[in-house]
Amino acid sequence: MNGNAFSLSQLGTLIRGSAVYRSIVRHGAADTNRNRSLVIFENLFLHVHPVKVREKTLKFSHTYWLGGITVSAMVVLIATGILLMFYYHPSVPQAYRDMKELKFVVDNGVFYRNLHRWAAHLMVLGAMLHMARVFYHRAYRPPRQFNWVIGVVLLLVTLLLSYTGYLLPWDQLAFWGVSVGTNMAKEAPILGPPIRFLLLGGNIVSENALLRFYVLHCVLLPASLIGLLGVHIWRVRKDGGVQGPPEPPADDEVEP
Repeated sequence: MNGNAFSLSQLGTLIRGSAVYRSIVRHGAADTNRNRSLVIFENLFLHVHPVKVREKTLKFSHTYWLGGITVSAMVVLIATGILLMFYYHPSVPQAYRDMKELKFVVDNGVFYRNLHRWAAHLMVLGAMLHMARVFYHRAYRPPRQFNWVIGVVLLLVTLLLSYTGYLLPWDQLAFWGVSVGTNMAKEAPILGPPIRFLLLGGNIVSENALLRFYVLHCVLLPASLIGLLGVHIWRVRKDGGVQGPPEPPADDEVEP
């Protein structure tokens, strides 16, 4: 057993010291603090968190994990959305037929669609609760005010994602829901009518609207969401990590 473990350790050291490995991973193979830090700094997925974090920031009561829950729901939405795109055509009346096939013909089609729908509900709820948590913990104060604005824009993009996905089934609920929503948007001063025309690609809910909602829902809004989310997480790190509840005042201090 020890001989096998020693051989595997030697093999790992040999691989980490090879030119191929070093061309991909730029940090060294030695077990030092510097190399441990470089593992974090040079990894795209690990770099979203600092090398060291305060223990209290890992507690559930610090953030209630609302940001992580929202991001997890987004990952589920992307995965299920890609699967649903294999069975969907953004055209009239084929879009409705595809929904019927997903329900009655495609294996696990109902499961994938419902998983996508419930993940969307969870993402909206998680984003709103996350914003409320940040507000009541006063985590929007300097130097975090810019990231608060990014968070508000992320919430708006999340709501737009839910709204643009509303039309895609092309059933009566979708048709009249989008009709009411865009008519409400039209009542906004000055910009209302142009926004409605831009969304629908005309003056009525037609195939032009379906195609535009599809492009918004599957391309433009997700790309914007991922880009803004990257900036958001980067700013959290640069601003000193996740901020939780305010610290209680000391005995000789008076809270303002």
